[in-house]
Amino acid sequence: MRSTSDGAAAASAEGLGPGRRLAARARRGVREACTIGVRAGLPPSWVGYRHVVPVSAQDHVASMRAKGVAFARCETIHARAVARNPLPFNVADRDLLPADAGWWGYSMRDVPARTSEETFIATIPDARIVPVHDWRGEFFPALLTRDQRALNLREMKFRDAHAAALRRGAPPQRFERATWICERVYDNHSHWLTAHLPKLVLLRDRGALGEVLLPRSPTPAMRASLRMMGLDPDAFRTVDGDRPIEVARLTILGTDRFRPELLRPVREALAPVAAAPTRRVYVSRERARMRKLANEDEIWPLFEAAGFQRVFMEELDFPRQVRLMSETTVLAAPHGAGLTNMMFCPPGARVLEIAWLGFPNPNFYALASAMGHRWGIVAAQPRGPGSPLERDMYVDPAAVETALDALARTAAAPAGPDPV
Repeated sequence: MRSTSDGAAAASAEGLGPGRRLAARARRGVREACTIGVRAGLPPSWVGYRHVVPVSAQDHVASMRAKGVAFARCETIHARAVARNPLPFNVADRDLLPADAGWWGYSMRDVPARTSEETFIATIPDARIVPVHDWRGEFFPALLTRDQRALNLREMKFRDAHAAALRRGAPPQRFERATWICERVYDNHSHWLTAHLPKLVLLRDRGALGEVLLPRSPTPAMRASLRMMGLDPDAFRTVDGDRPIEVARLTILGTDRFRPELLRPVREALAPVAAAPTRRVYVSRERARMRKLANEDEIWPLFEAAGFQRVFMEELDFPRQVRLMSETTVLAAPHGAGLTNMMFCPPGARVLEIAWLGFPNPNFYALASAMGHRWGIVAAQPRGPGSPLERDMYVDPAAVETALDALARTAAAPAGPDPV
């Protein structure tokens, strides 16, 4: 299995000095030999896990049942479906939306008819969870099956770092039964709300929370969200996020991160609709580490004149953020994790995102649509150095005025077709 980093290394090898080029070619040769060996039938562990074959949960369950593992199963909760989402309230033609799928596998232009992947719960025998942290300290796990194949799940892919961790041979943590919900960067605010809480709500509603494993260091927002669901954060079994985990009978969930049937129950669990939601909130990124709006002082008076209050989410704990959003019918913000809190706005809210469309992230459009909101976009320009994900932005005040005018025209309109 060749990772993106492997491909980049190979592509840049010609720019290295003679010795390093030779070493790079040797590494590629070793990898190719390992791939040939595994394809010929060698266990991946014999070649240091330098090649591991991916497999879907459904196919693995079928193979285990064929081998007589009676408890292996895969239950479909929601079938694959295509949504019917409205266009942004300030975009008249779908072709005007960016078609660049970037890192996400789908584009803003795809959101009006975005495919929601299947929701399933699978139980498999003798699984191994391999958690690692990258050079930034970000968590990402992989799952290996009894026959040393990598379960191919969203945000859980087997990489070189997992192979290296297995070669180090840290003593595993062992459980007879467990349920695993954690994906890449589970402790990121946006990922916890959109990818992990939906799994917990689904498991709670099925009476299946008792075997869930969680990492030992939950964030304050994670702990607060569990308490708001009526759960005790300290009652969960916990694991060391730097050691492999071996489970004789492992339950996993396959979910789509922007599926209405998964996201809306989170709002119902944490944020019952306020009696008379009326707030218009602008979330500032002035105190953020990256993606600040360089001319916020210039454009804030436009929002203030339109009846918005400016909020710094850093000043609010998670329960107060949820309460504020439950009272908010219009939400505006530069692109950032604070926009994820639209999950707790009442259905039909308006969401206005300021973002650089040279790096078009479709996730908040998809999230707004899944929650039954209407989303609009204000195109910004990048400012300063940094990666595309981190650069500050500048937005033309005239573009903000135009978007606010469109917002005013749609404020009393129905939210449009409900996503399915």
